[in-house]
Amino acid sequence: MLNVLAASADYGYMGYGMGSMYYLMSPGYIFVIIGLVITLLASANVKATFSKYDKVRSARGITGAEAARRILDANGLYKIRIERVSGKLSDHFSPRENVIRLSDSTYNSTSIAAIGVAAHECGHAVQHQVGYVPIKVRNSLVTPVNICNTLSLPVIIIGLILGYSNLAMVGVILFSAVLLFQLVTLPTETNASKRAMQTLESMMILEGSELTGARKVLTAAAMTYFASAASTALQLLRLYLIVAGNNRRRD
Repeated sequence: MLNVLAASADYGYMGYGMGSMYYLMSPGYIFVIIGLVITLLASANVKATFSKYDKVRSARGITGAEAARRILDANGLYKIRIERVSGKLSDHFSPRENVIRLSDSTYNSTSIAAIGVAAHECGHAVQHQVGYVPIKVRNSLVTPVNICNTLSLPVIIIGLILGYSNLAMVGVILFSAVLLFQLVTLPTETNASKRAMQTLESMMILEGSELTGARKVLTAAAMTYFASAASTALQLLRLYLIVAGNNRRRD
């Protein structure tokens, strides 16, 4: 995954990098603040929701790792390993290594929150198995988007300093690749959660109110991706306004 928040933070200090307070205090800077608030609220919500349902033990008493193994085996994914990784909510599926890594908060936990998260990562594994198109597109974009993200800020700064408006706008277009990546990521995440909930119910791993709790955890997690996309869209708009405004002052 791209570190979108870090990328946004880098752009937030553009005004200092150019040695001008104008860019920092420009009206468009409010978009950065709004985006930051949105992402912080989404992050706080997912942490609070996970913490709430992490205290609710599943009736069947199986752990996140056990639930993941059952789901993978049920889908014929016997070769995918399940490993424990340090941290909280650092769970992820690595298709290249053919492994699902579950965090400390998920691996041995019998909570409905942990089981929901584990099932979500299994959902990604199933997406790869069935050739789910959005995840194929997302994977193909990782390298080019990383390159675009790395080049975008230097290109914008050079274009503004030298007065090459077209070059600066190219930098803005490069940064838009980050937003494209995030938009492609949205259906992969929501679909993985949908698959998770259907599997948890059909395999009777969770039942009744347990399913409701797991769904709330996955919904809260999904909102962080929407928040990141919204934040990046606002940042992209700010960059466009900076470049466009600079062009008008030169005309």
